Amino acid sequence: MPDVFADLVGQDEAVATLRRAAAAAAAVLRHAAGERALALTPAAPGSAESAGGSGDPGAGMTHAWIFTGPPGSGRSVAARAFAAALQCAYGTGCGECPGCHTTMAGTHADVRLVVPEGLSIGVDEMRALVLRAASTPSGGRWQVVVIEDADRLTEAAGNALLKAIEEPPPRTVFLLCAPSTHPDDISVTIRSRCRVVPLRQPSADAVAEVLVRRDGIAPDVAQWAAAAAQGHVGRARRLARDPEARKRRDAVLAIPRRLTGVGAAFDAASALIEAAEAEAEASVAEADAAERAALETALGAGGTGRGAAGAIRGAAGQLKDLERRQKSRATRAQRDALDRALVDLAGFYRDALTMALRAPVAPVHTDAAALAAAGAQKWDAEGALRRLEAVLACRAAIEANVKPRIAVEAMMLALWRG
Repeated sequence: MPDVFADLVGQDEAVATLRRAAAAAAAVLRHAAGERALALTPAAPGSAESAGGSGDPGAGMTHAWIFTGPPGSGRSVAARAFAAALQCAYGTGCGECPGCHTTMAGTHADVRLVVPEGLSIGVDEMRALVLRAASTPSGGRWQVVVIEDADRLTEAAGNALLKAIEEPPPRTVFLLCAPSTHPDDISVTIRSRCRVVPLRQPSADAVAEVLVRRDGIAPDVAQWAAAAAQGHVGRARRLARDPEARKRRDAVLAIPRRLTGVGAAFDAASALIEAAEAEAEASVAEADAAERAALETALGAGGTGRGAAGAIRGAAGQLKDLERRQKSRATRAQRDALDRALVDLAGFYRDALTMALRAPVAPVHTDAAALAAAGAQKWDAEGALRRLEAVLACRAAIEANVKPRIAVEAMMLALWRG
């Protein structure tokens, strides 16, 4: 069975760093427990621990980490794998022991995983998390907090986290995931107290290899999906396995030839927004219904005893709070769906630009190469670059909370005008 780092694609340097840190963390536990723990704790053959050392002392363990990298590079995968290695009975992330199994499955009692569903992570959620993380590990190893999309922390939530990082409990480890260490993504004070693990965008060949090995996808389909996803492992898997995802991508790549006038530009913008809304609604509808049904049942819905009707009437506030959180999650899902479409569109104009420059690089969208070549001849390199910049500006505007419809309409007009 592969170890916990097997799915971290094209990140050999980061994996080596995390392996050394996990070995050093196991050595810390052994030293703290004394000779009795050394005799009772197994050491994996060939590991630094079985050789009597803890690896490079300059690459030791620390209590706070930040995983950075572009979307699809595997920030959350790296954080979860490292959490599993910390809980591993051998200190290596073997992938076979109960600590590895439960951590990777999301059921380990000492691993807290924060995956923001809405637009931000609030201070109340962070305070509750920090309080729980201060408890003693039930398994005797580490209390691990994994925060995906730490760039969504509100200022107050960031301050609550900072206090915990500044005065950490002895067995608690914080693992944060963010696009970069820029102050817009993570506060300077939090960054200064964390060790950074930078991840790079994996190559298309590396992504294709893992799709074939892990998911059993045909090599030619895997190679196409890896190139089209531009190094995003999850997106590549979705394109390779989901016909609906391929249809949505085809619709996005058809946009350039639809832009024949002002009216067509606004029609294309509406179609793109509506497609993102439909995709988001489909992705959250089942979860929303299940959450509401569970809450209503917990509040006494369907009950016939005395006071049941009054109890459900008094629960209006809790139902309203649930609706608010679900609306925030739907907004996030819509923006994520729209961003995926914009990345595909940016890839098309990138192909047109490289073809206009006769650059010796492979196209992102091999199945739309002929259309991109026609665009390169019509627009030349300068026109292709302006259109690519318009797509990137639209992404930046939406990230800055410009209403998606306004940003997309402005982009479509810029693409038409060139």
